[in-house]
Amino acid sequence: MSFLSLDTVQSRPSRPIIDPKRLFDIVLTLLILAVLWPILLCVALAVRLTSPGPIFFVQRRIGLGGASFGMIKFRSMYRDAEARRGAMLALSDREGICLKLKNDPRVTPVGRVLRRWSLDELPQLFNVLLGDMSLVGPRPALPEEVAAYPDRAHARHRVLPGITGFWQVSGRADLSFDQMIDLDLAYVRQVSVMTDLAVMLRTFRAVVKGQGAY
Repeated sequence: MSFLSLDTVQSRPSRPIIDPKRLFDIVLTLLILAVLWPILLCVALAVRLTSPGPIFFVQRRIGLGGASFGMIKFRSMYRDAEARRGAMLALSDREGICLKLKNDPRVTPVGRVLRRWSLDELPQLFNVLLGDMSLVGPRPALPEEVAAYPDRAHARHRVLPGITGFWQVSGRADLSFDQMIDLDLAYVRQVSVMTDLAVMLRTFRAVVKGQGAY
């Protein structure tokens, strides 16, 4: 049996492992920000001038490995929206755990426009740069939603959550909770840069159609 000497080990050049998906995320996110920064500025001004409250809404979500992080969005609801969430649960238009309302009274007039065109999600590009999210992946859920997940649903936390994904390009809130989980698990099984690129291309069409965007 032979062993490598310490000198031999130290003489080997270190080769940093670069995750192709992470590199894809960083490069494309920087390009998107370079192009869309005027839109982000206009949205920020619209939110600030049309309803009282902060420009951004930071909410705790569950990400990779079940760890929580602060997900950033443009505020699309009134300031008391979180306090009113409990009263909205029985009115949800979607089957399953996640709350979705087509005519949510907590959403501001500007917020309805932002949600229709998914503009409220743009600040999550900074979550991508921070490493909390990916451009493509399962949508990060609220801690209370994750606490109620069936066992199989936790497999969606094996990858970074995303801004867009299979769910977003397949109907969004029009799909049931179980359908969403099926799509998330399908993504986990085939995650790759090529898969992400295909989803990004389909995302533009999904945003234009606006199906399930509320």
